[in-house]
Amino acid sequence: MDPASLLPTLLTFAWLIPLASFVVILFFGKHMGPHGKLAGHVAALSIGTSCLLSMIALFGVWLPNHELVDAHHGGHDATHEGEDHESHDEDHGAEEAAAPQGSQFQYTSTEVASAKLTLTAASSGEGEEHSEEHNNGPPPYYTGEYYTLVSFGSLKLALSYYIDTLTVVMFCMVTLIATCVHIYAMGYMHDELHDFTDHEVTLSNGAHLKRPGRYWRFFQYLSLFCFSMLGIVIAGNVAMVFVFWELVGICSYFLIGFYIERHSASTAANKAFIVNRVGDFGMLIGMMALWASVGTFAFGDMQDETGKTVMTESGEVAEPGIFSQLRTKENDYAIQPTEGMVAEGERITTVEEGEENNAGWWLLLVAGVGIFCGCVGKSAQFPLHVWLPDAMEGPTPVSALVHSATMVAAGVYLTGRFYPAFSPEALIVIAYVGAITLLIAATIAITATDIKRVLAYSTVSQLGYMMLSLGLGGWLAGLFHLITHAFFKGLLFMCSGSVIHAVHTNDMTEMGGLRKKMPITAYTMLVGCLAIIGAGIPVAGIGLSGYYSKDAIIEQAWNFFDKNQFHGSILLAAPVFGAAITAFYMFRLWYMTFAGEPRNQQRYDHAHESPSTMTTPLIILAVFAVAVGWNFPGTNLGVYNLLDQARPVGTLATSEGVLMESLTIPNEHDAHNFLVKAGLAAFGTAAAGLLLATLMYLLRWDMFNPAEIKQTFKPIHSWLWNKWWFDELYWAVFVAPSMVVAKFASSFDRGVIDSILHGAASAAKGGSQVVDAVFDKTVVDGSVNAFARGTWDFGLLLKKLQTGSLRQYILFIVVGAMVLFVSAFFTIVISGS
Repeated sequence: MDPASLLPTLLTFAWLIPLASFVVILFFGKHMGPHGKLAGHVAALSIGTSCLLSMIALFGVWLPNHELVDAHHGGHDATHEGEDHESHDEDHGAEEAAAPQGSQFQYTSTEVASAKLTLTAASSGEGEEHSEEHNNGPPPYYTGEYYTLVSFGSLKLALSYYIDTLTVVMFCMVTLIATCVHIYAMGYMHDELHDFTDHEVTLSNGAHLKRPGRYWRFFQYLSLFCFSMLGIVIAGNVAMVFVFWELVGICSYFLIGFYIERHSASTAANKAFIVNRVGDFGMLIGMMALWASVGTFAFGDMQDETGKTVMTESGEVAEPGIFSQLRTKENDYAIQPTEGMVAEGERITTVEEGEENNAGWWLLLVAGVGIFCGCVGKSAQFPLHVWLPDAMEGPTPVSALVHSATMVAAGVYLTGRFYPAFSPEALIVIAYVGAITLLIAATIAITATDIKRVLAYSTVSQLGYMMLSLGLGGWLAGLFHLITHAFFKGLLFMCSGSVIHAVHTNDMTEMGGLRKKMPITAYTMLVGCLAIIGAGIPVAGIGLSGYYSKDAIIEQAWNFFDKNQFHGSILLAAPVFGAAITAFYMFRLWYMTFAGEPRNQQRYDHAHESPSTMTTPLIILAVFAVAVGWNFPGTNLGVYNLLDQARPVGTLATSEGVLMESLTIPNEHDAHNFLVKAGLAAFGTAAAGLLLATLMYLLRWDMFNPAEIKQTFKPIHSWLWNKWWFDELYWAVFVAPSMVVAKFASSFDRGVIDSILHGAASAAKGGSQVVDAVFDKTVVDGSVNAFARGTWDFGLLLKKLQTGSLRQYILFIVVGAMVLFVSAFFTIVISGS
């Protein structure tokens, strides 16, 4: 099997099949069975086929051609292009020989033992360096072009692909979760199969809105959404990413505003669309900075059909990508601005004579932060996080897909994909944005009572974790958390939809005791809650999926703190404290929904377990939420090791800031030195949050009465309840002034511009009337009319000669002949004289 040809073929079909589904449903959806019911089957079958092709690409093509190694023990060696790290491996080998045999889970007991030694040494003041200071080369990848749209000199805009392990894993994750969401939606959206009465829309006559069902249209949008997301994942260049980036935004607009007759839904759709455009503006700036200085949008070097890099006759790379230009082998794959970037940078910065020229680094920072701005909007990071909770106005399957496998994942994915181009200064910006986001969103989730909004703020917070990890140098930990989070967040949203489907409300204050009525939903959601808080046993190294990914993030934060005390203290406290808040609000949600006594007996009596079309995906996702962080038993096949195979070029060595000389982005492998510390910190804080939630909402101790606490800390509660007043702040700072300016512009337009135009129009009209009266009617029309009258009169005169009398005509002929004769006679006589 040739992976260079098979992988693009399989993944291209997996990408395009949802598009075919969209086209079919677009034209025939209404006629596909009664009320378009078969549209759901077509969409589900399409994305299921894409999932199958993705799995074949991973297990049938990629893995047989790319051997996996353990990420913790030499995984980076596979990308070192033969560079020797024997001493490193020998150390690990000694540890392995002395330690018990590794477990089937992510962290082997060897690593736990090693970390224990590190902790002991650190506590005794000895410290330990476990640093790997050699950079890694490019990971295995395949790239090529489908079609060249346009070419400007050396710059090409093309439909191209870039396939590495991250691409394949993302395809599997997106299509698998999307398949579950499609199946789930076939049950959840059954109301749209008939005429739909929207009880949230009241007409002027007091009646509720009735409209035809839009079942087929929902699946039409879902298919386009999946196609767009897969387009981002397979894209081989930033320009193509941007195209599908916008298509994802449009799809989210359609889906969030699916109930468009509701004012809240249409407003939420507009808000999501507009806020994302703000981020996209920054992304365009970043793209232009790259275009001007690097001359390409392509991620990797162009390859031929066999997977070999295309070279020129002189032996140079024919079409180098961004990564190979910024991280050259000659520079040990460390990031370095190109000569073109330095030259372009000097246009935007002033470099004094004798001063160190950092113009290229400044432009690198602009490009990196610019691209990241797009990710801020798409992944709802501070300060553009305000759209995501409002997006809950869309149907719950949409929320599950948006929050786990598509739109919000796109921002983190692009940050991970573009990682080799981020300078240390850009990374610290990413880290701070992530830390601020995770704390803000987590604190808001504490007070929210809408079950979907709690999960929405949870998503924002977890995305903050991912961004924080990426910013701190934890590429693998950030992307690992993206995958694990996708499964348990998809599960949590679909569980919330099952609850809403049963009790017809999002308000948790009207729930309670539903565990008895909905056991499958309750216990699968409990699995999701345990996964997201990172439940596990730190010393044994066993836990649910979130345990591995979240602890890996905290390990990297601790690693960063070890190198950067000032920034590190803030950026370590955020995820550790966030773990406690996460545990608190997630179990607050579960207790309020499923435990205790019903708060609304009528809703409780009406509640029932969801049909199998909805509960089956819950069970499937619950299994993944538990085990997606594990390795297959007896092998090293796991998501962590797979992602490590895609580790970006040049990210395995410690890097130092240039514009911020005190900044150090540590090597991610050093994070293992803090395994036990981080594990204990995450476990301790999460346990504290879980305990507090249990005391308040399950055991209901008088000392921890929620109502009394709310009253005691009323200002803080009000602050959090109103979401830190961000919406009001943005309204006051941006929306209201914009509306004032708009009203002024409108008034100026109507009062001045329109008056001038209307005055000019009136003057022109008056002038034309004068011209019409004076010149047109008098001169032009008068002349024409006079000529016409003269012609008419002459005709009448001639008419008098036409009498019809033959004798008169003969008389005229005779007279005429005589006149001619006399004239001729006198002419001859006169000429003769």
